[in-house]
Amino acid sequence: MVAVTMRVLSANLFSLLLLCALASVFYVWSALEDRLERHKRRFSVPGAGSFHQALPVDLSAKTFRALLAVPAAQRLHFGDRLKTRLNLTNQPVSAGNRDYNMNGDNKRSAPREGPVKLSPLEDGIFWNEWLEDTLPAGFTEEYALAWQKKARTYRVVKLEPGCGRISNQLATFADGTKACVRYGINADQVQGETLTYYLARLLGITNLPPLILSQLDSDSEQWESVRTRIDGLQWNDRAVVSLTQWISNLTGVITPAPLRQESSGLHPALKELWNKTAVELLELMQWTDLIVLDYLTANFDRLVSNLFSLQWDSRVMERDTNNLLKTPRGDLVFIDNEAGLVHGFRVLNMWEKYHNTVLSSVCVFRKRTTQRVAELHTRRDSRQRLLELYRDSEPLSQELGFLSDEHAGVLQDRIDRLYTHIVHCKGKYGQL
Repeated sequence: MVAVTMRVLSANLFSLLLLCALASVFYVWSALEDRLERHKRRFSVPGAGSFHQALPVDLSAKTFRALLAVPAAQRLHFGDRLKTRLNLTNQPVSAGNRDYNMNGDNKRSAPREGPVKLSPLEDGIFWNEWLEDTLPAGFTEEYALAWQKKARTYRVVKLEPGCGRISNQLATFADGTKACVRYGINADQVQGETLTYYLARLLGITNLPPLILSQLDSDSEQWESVRTRIDGLQWNDRAVVSLTQWISNLTGVITPAPLRQESSGLHPALKELWNKTAVELLELMQWTDLIVLDYLTANFDRLVSNLFSLQWDSRVMERDTNNLLKTPRGDLVFIDNEAGLVHGFRVLNMWEKYHNTVLSSVCVFRKRTTQRVAELHTRRDSRQRLLELYRDSEPLSQELGFLSDEHAGVLQDRIDRLYTHIVHCKGKYGQL
């Protein structure tokens, strides 16, 4: 009897050790995969110039893309509704015909290298209007529409690794341009990537590359040239995938000092703001938009995951931030947003305290972004407006699906909470 018991215990111990070993291998592979992907993005295309950096030696940073066993997201409860309202004036987004464009006309001067002489803030908590007018327009609506129209008709002639996780592929179109194809372990990831893009459009945040959906139909001419590759990947030929424009010459981005754990946060009383160059202020402005978007979508796979990793990696904030890259001009590009909305809401209980910590570290915002937030808060129609934009813009929206009623409620609640935080900041710093 004792011998049998010992054999059972030995078998259980061996199984436990095997599971631990497999988990360790998975985490190491995830980190390597993420770092190698960033490394590959830093190579230039022919004739575009080189912005290559060496592959970081330290690959200890962990990622959290494998958190797929998730409890149902709990509906957040919002307290008494505030009567205070912000200015709801809508601001147009300027157009352009390049990948990245500057807002405004040619009369405005380029960002200066030395410390700015004008105040970087106005009305207490908002970036100054002159600074907003200098902010690169990013992927304008006109540019995105033009790319989407072409991408829906171009034939894919090659699929290869190069867009993060193994289940994704780097597609080359017949004209030589590229796009990241997100197949996704499940539909949540493709939904999260897609709906985050359209939510950013609602908010006037133009840092996300344009995106389309496509179906891997066996009769589709778009995928005909790579059918053998698709079969080898064992992709379902009825699956809906997302294609996001591939942007070359991108480099990693380190979390700025005001947003690190040792700082008091990015707020109007921060004296260092007055010693920043215009270039540095423009990057900080884009970070505040990133934090707003990631809070609303509950995206844990960016700054929040770095915050979580501080438990075992005290220097994680000194390395590149997950899923955030920068162009040679300094424009931030928010990539790989699959953890937002659907999946982010499912694991909300696990990450909410970190989301709240990141949001509470910021009390400076773009006025135009807060105006959009205030409007969605007041009208309480975020579900309707997001759904309308999504359906009007994406022919395959019905095939991929939309947020559940529960998750649409979570989104509206997070809009309300963000609005409350902005009002709190206004009350605290509005007289500065």
